[in-house]
Amino acid sequence: MKSDIIIPEVENVFVATVQEWSDDFMEKVWYAYLVNDSDFLIEGVMVVSKAFGTMDGEMKKTSLLRHAFVEVPAVSVVKIEMIEKSVLALNNEFSVSYFIGNKMYDKKFIFKANSINEAETEEVPILFVEGIIVR
Repeated sequence: MKSDIIIPEVENVFVATVQEWSDDFMEKVWYAYLVNDSDFLIEGVMVVSKAFGTMDGEMKKTSLLRHAFVEVPAVSVVKIEMIEKSVLALNNEFSVSYFIGNKMYDKKFIFKANSINEAETEEVPILFVEGIIVR
């Protein structure tokens, strides 16, 4: 049965983190974005995020956050969530599932511990701002 399920490879859809000013916190904070740099509308998008890893010699993990988007147009972005600065020292994982037509696509994007920082930034397509990209 499992051999009958074909999940195609994800291309031109990825997650990026970008630092933005927050009036609520009165400082720059990191936000995660789903970037659809493809020529296709993606529909029924589900994003499940969590952070996990070792901090101060102790295993830590956050609760799961779930986000749903009816559709993300071609060549566009959607803001997923703010990333709390205390979890930047952990691995931050974003599991993304979506449909193009009647085909389901699924991929995990993992920002390794301490990889979300200003020293590692590059220009994020479509947003045209500096950020961290995981493809």
